[in-house]
Amino acid sequence: MWLSEIMLQQTGVKTVGPFFEKFVARWSDVAAMAGASLDDVLRMWAGLGYYSRARNLYACAVAVARDHGGVFPDTEEGLRTLPGIGAYTAAAIAAIAFGRRTMPVDGNIERVVSRLFAVEEALPQAKPRIQQLAATLLADSRAGDSAQALMDLGASICTPKKPACSLCPLNEDCTARSRGDQETFPRKAPKKSGELRRGAAFVVTRDEELLVQSRPEKGLLGGMTEVPGSEWRAAQDDKAALKQAPELKGLTRWHRKTGVVTHIFTHFPLELVVYTASVPSRTRAPEGMRWVPIATLADEALPNVMRKVVAHGLARQPTGKMKSRSGSDDHQRG
Repeated sequence: MWLSEIMLQQTGVKTVGPFFEKFVARWSDVAAMAGASLDDVLRMWAGLGYYSRARNLYACAVAVARDHGGVFPDTEEGLRTLPGIGAYTAAAIAAIAFGRRTMPVDGNIERVVSRLFAVEEALPQAKPRIQQLAATLLADSRAGDSAQALMDLGASICTPKKPACSLCPLNEDCTARSRGDQETFPRKAPKKSGELRRGAAFVVTRDEELLVQSRPEKGLLGGMTEVPGSEWRAAQDDKAALKQAPELKGLTRWHRKTGVVTHIFTHFPLELVVYTASVPSRTRAPEGMRWVPIATLADEALPNVMRKVVAHGLARQPTGKMKSRSGSDDHQRG
């Protein structure tokens, strides 16, 4: 229950399914995960995105094993003391796993309630009001069943587009349906698109090895594996990014690959120019970096953006979703 709720935060069921099965096969319970390392968890999570969830997942497993004897608290209050468990997740676990009388409000329930009561206030400001209204739909017992019924209703009938209102057991009481504007709910404030950030990534090979490093534990993609790169800044030009290349003995030129790697994060889009270089067999990795066999990259905790970078950097021809830029050229270290 806990594992699925964490994985399903901001990620669809179809995507989560294989990852959930992989995690359960590797760690049968929370104590088993607590006995692993953060690196192990991050490697298993690689490709699922929103990597702070993986760090919180591991921290929560450690806390449950250390402070609660391997057993989760059975109240919302107790659950919310654990890393990575916020109001919704605590309510979901308390209601569904422990039968506590509380209503977790996920995106599906949010949509059902906003249509049922025609909540005009836009999200996210409407969340407290929707939470209050959702609580009125709780049955006197088996709160978990009430929550899961509304979740299933939103997932299968009260869908974002073209809801099957004729099949809905609540259609006679639905204010939005009676007005004929159900598809306009929930109301949403316009999204703010983040400013484009630009940078460079440096794909350095030594025989059949690749130069990598680990990102800082805190912050975006914390603890994940990456190739060396520049800072990601708005309006950064290629020359400024190139000056942040790693220093390696004997490396005098970088080869710029045609095209750029693009990636969309939650708060901003990113474009990365990729530079490549090969160094002699005995070249030492700069401090804080390491060489890993290219053949074992699948075992590294590479986020999707770095998988794109590595694929582009190692390919003979540009592949994937790349946007054409100027042709390849060589750059002296500057």
